[in-house]
Amino acid sequence: MKSDNIPKFFATLKAANPMPVTELEYTSVFELLTAVLLSAQATDVSVNKATRKLFPVANTPAKILALGLEGLENHIKTIGLYRSKAKHLMQTCQMLIAKHNGVVPRDRAALEALPGVGRKTANVVLNSAFGEATMAVDTHIFRLGNRTGLAPGKTPLEVELKLLKRIPAEYLVDAHHWLILHGRYVCTARNPQCQACQVSQYCAYTDKNSGTTKHGI
Repeated sequence: MKSDNIPKFFATLKAANPMPVTELEYTSVFELLTAVLLSAQATDVSVNKATRKLFPVANTPAKILALGLEGLENHIKTIGLYRSKAKHLMQTCQMLIAKHNGVVPRDRAALEALPGVGRKTANVVLNSAFGEATMAVDTHIFRLGNRTGLAPGKTPLEVELKLLKRIPAEYLVDAHHWLILHGRYVCTARNPQCQACQVSQYCAYTDKNSGTTKHGI
């Protein structure tokens, strides 16, 4: 993607959705951290379905620990990999209480030190909860970065660093949400909806079958 087209690309996404937010449901930083931790290799829909039952019962580190491992597993067993996620969440709650007085830290290193919390999860929390200009590269953003030419890279970290460098500052805080939503509903992995894409004019998507270049994502 040409540098001149990047501001236009994001201005168009902003016009269509001025205040984008995550589709995960939460009412506190801890609830967000929990939801993101549970969302690995799972859909937001499935996570929301589970947390709607979990959060009314336990939405703080102390309350999660009070459930016990088996109790927590029973609340989230509809989510993939629920056993390992329950174990990590319990360990995270223990560490939050022991080291952070039960409060989710606003610090990347401290977040990534929590069990089950990697760079992507830390980026989501820093961005969605604290308004920091971070870029959590999931499968959708990784695909968009490469497919559109916005930020080609072989690894999520490479794509992340390129996005942070190329996206204009005025769009950076919300860019994560715009890209995820666009990848989830328009620039899908299979059969991207190029004809319905509002930013197709700024994107060169190569059709590997024909060897021609389409305008679209």
